Amino acid sequence: IYSIEDLAQLIFDMKQINPNAKIAVKLVSTAGVGTIAAGVAKAYADKIIISGGDGGTGAAPIGSIRFAGNPWELGLFEAHNSLKANNLRGQVTLETDGGLKTALDVVKAAIFGAEEYAFGTGALVIVGCMMLRVCHLNTCGVGVATQDPHLRARFKGNVKKVVNYFTLLAEEVREILASLGYRSIEEIVGKTELLKVIDDAFAKKFDFEQFLEKVEGIDTCQVPFNEPYDKNEYEKEIIKELMPTIKDPSAPIVLNKEISNLNRSFGTRISGEIAAIHGNAGLPEDTITLNVKGVTGQSLGAFLSKGVTINVDGAGNDYIGKGMNGGRIVITAEKSGPEFALGGNTCLYGATGGTVYINGQVGERFAVRNSGVTTVVEGTGDHPCEYMTGGVVVILGKTGINFGAGMTGGKAFVYDEEGTFYEKVNPELVEALRIDTDEWDYEMFELKRLLRDYVAKTGSKKAQEILNNARTAIRKFWMVVPRGARPTMEANKKGE
Repeated sequence: IYSIEDLAQLIFDMKQINPNAKIAVKLVSTAGVGTIAAGVAKAYADKIIISGGDGGTGAAPIGSIRFAGNPWELGLFEAHNSLKANNLRGQVTLETDGGLKTALDVVKAAIFGAEEYAFGTGALVIVGCMMLRVCHLNTCGVGVATQDPHLRARFKGNVKKVVNYFTLLAEEVREILASLGYRSIEEIVGKTELLKVIDDAFAKKFDFEQFLEKVEGIDTCQVPFNEPYDKNEYEKEIIKELMPTIKDPSAPIVLNKEISNLNRSFGTRISGEIAAIHGNAGLPEDTITLNVKGVTGQSLGAFLSKGVTINVDGAGNDYIGKGMNGGRIVITAEKSGPEFALGGNTCLYGATGGTVYINGQVGERFAVRNSGVTTVVEGTGDHPCEYMTGGVVVILGKTGINFGAGMTGGKAFVYDEEGTFYEKVNPELVEALRIDTDEWDYEMFELKRLLRDYVAKTGSKKAQEILNNARTAIRKFWMVVPRGARPTMEANKKGE
């Protein structure tokens, strides 16, 4: 996420894949968080979480836990008042966390504007956590944060302890509310008039005026969902045509539609309906084929489900195939090839499966965090295959700098006609290898098979030219894999 617009698009994507989900955005308690909170509310989040610096994951360095971050009180109060000042408080729920442990913490949080309250460390201690700070190492000695069966056997916690903790906490909250003359915690949300500065020499050193300020307006969320202005009526109408096939996949369907860049997240709501009925299994291959003509909006095929094929005669935009789980996306156009851009930035972000063929260039950060998609494109911008953990990427043209930064899995084939690619590789975690040797004959056959399928689906002249001159063209390919991946690749060839 590089801007508030990216966040708004991600929220929209998630609301399409599951319209019943409430989308929460967690913000760090810091100076200026009120402005950010207002932006998040305008991006149609349902909940905003203000996280203070007094908590902290067990995987964090002890120095960060003790000395980094601001108290949740500062960020919560600023966010609450900023939302009120911008007439946005009634659209979102405010939650806070970061060191909450007692009933008094909850009451104070309510007065500062929170409606919900999260407990992490306190609840973990109740079930036996000893704060060993090794949550990320799989060596938790009390069996709380580990998958090791021998260590998990040491776990002594039980649900009754947690229930008892929160029951006693709630009872104490009721006692405090009663002493203040209130019946429910909802009644004190945002009531800063209940606060007063104590008569103490140390307290007098600070200016608490901002905490006692009262901004007029609604103090609590007034709607069940912060509905986006874009109701996605375009895809809802298409779903009506597809529902018989989604319910009964034995009757495949093909639809031909016009599309524009106003139609964001196309295919996502359809995938949500498929997941609601069939779960992660999706549908059989090519059960639903959607042929669309035009330039699509952002997040084409985000979270795409198995069994859905989207063929685009035109061009895509940013975030093509974001988080896709299966299916196929094919983009081609009358003007296609390495010299034409048919996709935007950050395509295949976090994708886990499926196939994407784009008969043209794409933008920056292509296949970032890709962990399972097979894809062919004809050129990319900077930072391709960043943090990639799986899948196969084929690039039949120029790439940008910083190739493979943080890449720990999968493999990429790059056609390097001009001999400039090697200098663009980030060598920290990956290595670039030539594949025109007997050692890599399996990979050569894999690449050729993939290119044949790509040509069949897109009619790519570039890929066909490479296949026609395969014996010489193969010498210009680099294969980029994580360092030390050779033994694993050899074992996979042998079926071990």
